[in-house]
Amino acid sequence: MMKDVRLLTDRIISGYIPDGEELEFILNVPDEDVTYLTRKAVEARMAVYGKEVFIRGLIEISNYCKNDCLYCGIRRSNCNADRYRLTKEDILECCKEGYEAGFRTFVMQGGEDGHFNDDRLADIVSTVKEKYPDCAVTLSVGERSFESYKMLFDAGADRYLLRHETATDEHYAKLHPSILTLENRIRCLYDLKSIGYQTGCGFMVGSPYQTYENIVEDLRFIKEFKPEMVGIGPFIPHKDTPFKNFPSGSVTHTLRLLSIVRLIHPKVLLPATTALGTAKKGGRENGILAGANVIMPNLSPVSVRKKYMLYNDKLTTDEEAAENLNMLKKSMEEIGYFITANRGDFKK
Repeated sequence: MMKDVRLLTDRIISGYIPDGEELEFILNVPDEDVTYLTRKAVEARMAVYGKEVFIRGLIEISNYCKNDCLYCGIRRSNCNADRYRLTKEDILECCKEGYEAGFRTFVMQGGEDGHFNDDRLADIVSTVKEKYPDCAVTLSVGERSFESYKMLFDAGADRYLLRHETATDEHYAKLHPSILTLENRIRCLYDLKSIGYQTGCGFMVGSPYQTYENIVEDLRFIKEFKPEMVGIGPFIPHKDTPFKNFPSGSVTHTLRLLSIVRLIHPKVLLPATTALGTAKKGGRENGILAGANVIMPNLSPVSVRKKYMLYNDKLTTDEEAAENLNMLKKSMEEIGYFITANRGDFKK
């Protein structure tokens, strides 16, 4: 076991995944001791993407969900959730507003809502691609069959986000009802990659019952799977879930894991997530400074943004897309980065 941050960082750069004790050490040393880790992560990101920050316009299409994941505010059993789903016209209006503001990627995210079956969702995707052929469409609508993923890809979807949540069976079972399995989640991810999607996985930092060894397994999975995108953010409890009294995940741990993910997979598209911005003022900016290179502003109609509440006090804004984007541009410029108006594809 190695307990020197500089030497451990150099080993991570060379492909080494730290063990549980080493990870615990590097996640908990004082801030001044991880400057080398952070600097190397930024250098790795700069070598591939420079100072560009890619933006994704997030459209939360539905907060109906058939699943009952124990951590999620839109879980089926939450009777307090104010349910909604967007129409095709609503989604197209979000894309129109986003395109005019400068967005060139649209992310359609939602619970596993049977209303958005293959035909309906493929029609929406193909219409968006027809209207905005220079844009990428990302989907994040959960576990589906190979045939469903293929149909949506053929309709024009470019990317798919599906967090694996944890790469350990025992931990996965503590976060989900028994009907959901890690085996099927991993099957979905490999299906997506084989079809040709730019594929994203990820996990929550500090989720209930998570151990350092669990996170080590997550890092090993990321290294093996080589996703085009990785989304990680701190766990934040929701008041209407069984995990309501669990503590939030550590922002510090999240930032250091962003740096580690950047080092083990230098080309990855790595968001500074909304959860990070919710957990700490300036969290998204800190994420960029730790090696992230993507942010995902919300294009959903203002009337529904507070209804898509996956966790307590989720960061939302009442500004329209262009105003929100201008504020983000300014905040990125203040830390030495700049938002770029292109699709921001993974660099092979």
